[in-house]
Parts: sequence; C-alpha cells; structure tokens
Amino acid sequence: MNTLKKLLVLALLLPAAQLQAQNNKQTVASAIAAQDYVFSARSAQPLNASDINRVMSRMPGYTGGGTINLAGSSYDLIVKKDSVVAYLPYYGRSYTAKIGGNPDDSGIKFKSKSFGYTVKDRKKGGWQIEIKPKDVKDNYVINMTVGTTGNATLVVTSNNQQSITFDGTVTAAAKPKDTKDSKE
Repeated sequence: MNTLKKLLVLALLLPAAQLQAQNNKQTVASAIAAQDYVFSARSAQPLNASDINRVMSRMPGYTGGGTINLAGSSYDLIVKKDSVVAYLPYYGRSYTAKIGGNPDDSGIKFKSKSFGYTVKDRKKGGWQIEIKPKDVKDNYVINMTVGTTGNATLVVTSNNQQSITFDGTVTAAAKPKDTKDSKE
C-alpha cells in the first residue's frame, strides 16, 4: 500500500515537472525574441588555463582544471533592445595595459547603447547570438550559444585580450516594479 501511494504521488508530480520545463522553454524563447534577458555566469574558462592555474591555485573557490567557479557571484550580461550592459570578470592575458591602473576598470565592464545584434536559430534547437558593441573602448565581440532550456555558453573576444568563455544561464529580465503610489 505504501508503495502504491509513492507511485501515485510520482505519477502526479511527473507531469508537473514536464509542464515546468515547457514553461521554462517558452520563457527563454520569448525573452530571446523580445531581446530582454540576462545571462548569469556560473563559471569562466580562460584561454591560457596553464598560466591561470599557477596563479589561481592560491585563490579560494578555484576548482582547478582551467575552470573558475563563479557560483554565488553577480557576474552577468544584460541584453535589452536599447542597451547591453556587461559586468563580467576577466582572467587571462591582456595585450595592452589599462592606463591609470584603475581597479574598477578591470574585467569586461561596459554599457552600450549602440551595438550590432544578430540571432540565428540552431539546427538542434536554441539560438546563436552575436553582439558587437560600437560605443565602448575595447573592440568586443560576444558570441552566445543558448539552449532551449536556458543553459548558455558565452565567448568574449577582443583585440586587446585573449578570449574567455563563460558558462551560465539565460533568464528573462526582471520586470521593473510599478512605482505608482497605491494610495491614489
């Protein structure tokens, strides 16, 4: 009898899990179509992993093998129809020095209002997205491969730095809260 109850509960929960996965696919698809989403980075893989391994092995949270764990951080790329905002770390070799040595100027950080944006459907589902900011200091090209469930890989290429790859998720951007006073 106890086994029958467990099977019944499992039979009821399975369609709910399928429905949740379907809703997530629809949410990701509509966010990509509306160009209103956030890529949240979970890990980074620098191009020169052997050099980075020597330095990063002394840092907390480093998992080795060329992958840097970013879980719990707030590194992201926010894409909207009128802007792209990047706040991502950079681990790797730079070909040009940052002038002034400002620590806030490190990483891949920019706000762009003028950018090229293309989306192509992939044969096996998902999307291939390319973003080329035109009004930022560095010449970045951002290529993102997004699966139908929101898992994504983002590659940032620049003339001034080695490429870096990020793994993460794409979710619909949070809607701003209504600022009207409810006492009207």
